Amino acid sequence: MQFEINGQTVETDSEGYLSDLSLWSRELASALAEKEGLELTGDHWEVIDFLREGYESTGSVPNMRQLQKSFAKVHGKEKGNSKYLYGLFPYGPAKQACRIGGLPKPTGC
Repeated sequence: MQFEINGQTVETDSEGYLSDLSLWSRELASALAEKEGLELTGDHWEVIDFLREGYESTGSVPNMRQLQKSFAKVHGKEKGNSKYLYGLFPYGPAKQACRIGGLPKPTGC
């Protein structure tokens, strides 16, 4: 799939993950989220930024269980649980947040 943002063509795979991760921007993330029916809030960005920082330091993205545990360590149990995370990303917090965040698909998802 492909779409245009600010005159630039952005390609994704069949599941919507960016073909070229270097093309990601916050503006692109907002456009991707809009396509999925989401308007990104500060809470969404907190998760996306957390995932992007983790990917930069480890080169991998967490599955849902890993996301919950690591997010809870940093942001507390009230945010590091499936109810909170699914409230933000209803199509699967790890998968949807990674897709919008310009990251690869989590393994095992």
